[in-house]
Amino acid sequence: MNSKATLIGSSAIMMWSLLALFTSTTHGIPPFQLLFLTFSIAAGFGLLFIIIKNKNILKTFRLPIKVWVIGVGGLFGYHFFYFTALANAPVEDASLIAYLWPLLIVLLSSLTLGEKLHWFHITGAFSALFGALILLGGTGDFSFSAQYGFGYAMALISALIWSTYSVLNRTISHVPTEAVAGFCIMTAILSALSHFMIEQWVVPSPWQWAAIVGLGIGPVGAAFYAWDFGTKHGNIRLLGVLSYAAPLLSTIILTVSGHAEFTWNLMLACLLIAGGALLASLDILKKRRL
Repeated sequence: MNSKATLIGSSAIMMWSLLALFTSTTHGIPPFQLLFLTFSIAAGFGLLFIIIKNKNILKTFRLPIKVWVIGVGGLFGYHFFYFTALANAPVEDASLIAYLWPLLIVLLSSLTLGEKLHWFHITGAFSALFGALILLGGTGDFSFSAQYGFGYAMALISALIWSTYSVLNRTISHVPTEAVAGFCIMTAILSALSHFMIEQWVVPSPWQWAAIVGLGIGPVGAAFYAWDFGTKHGNIRLLGVLSYAAPLLSTIILTVSGHAEFTWNLMLACLLIAGGALLASLDILKKRRL
């Protein structure tokens, strides 16, 4: 583990905090169409990087089936089940369940990677989780009803997929991050197939195209490359806890830009998430003192 990789991985969290702002502009674009367009841009971004580094594209993508299953399963699988959850359950409920993935990363890392899990990791993770629940819960208008059972199950599966992908990524740390471009290509193709099977194409407006390009370059582009590098070489438990900062930063950005109002819930969530992240990083802080 190295601090530089952890820092790079945390930059993905910063970029994901811009999702709400960008996606608010793309309102009306079907989910899988949006995935197809943004992941196509993300793939182009990765291919350009491979070319600049003078690497052979075909050789870069010549990977074992296991690697493709982990990469494509993580990127496309998470989004497929998450969007299915949103279509079959209230957004607030589905989002809260889906956002169990950071906590699952912390727990799964100890079970599958042999990472030592201390009390401060668990306490920090739950503190950040409660902060996210307060933030995402907003009005507290939850319906959690049996009629949405299918949607809840899809949300839980999406959380399990992303946390499992993030943890398993450490087991293929020898695979260069440029390979993510291949995963983006496959995700774009699968998204296109899903779109044409269940959605109708909507022509984006100029502003929507601008937001789509922004998403493809940042939150859906560079963010996944940064997360890949961070989970392979950084402190995965700390990245898991820090991930709860994404909805917090997103709300702050929406508040500053005038799309949301300041609330005391925001302040409380800030304290819980920041405190949780500080607790989870105690082992790193202790090492620096020595």
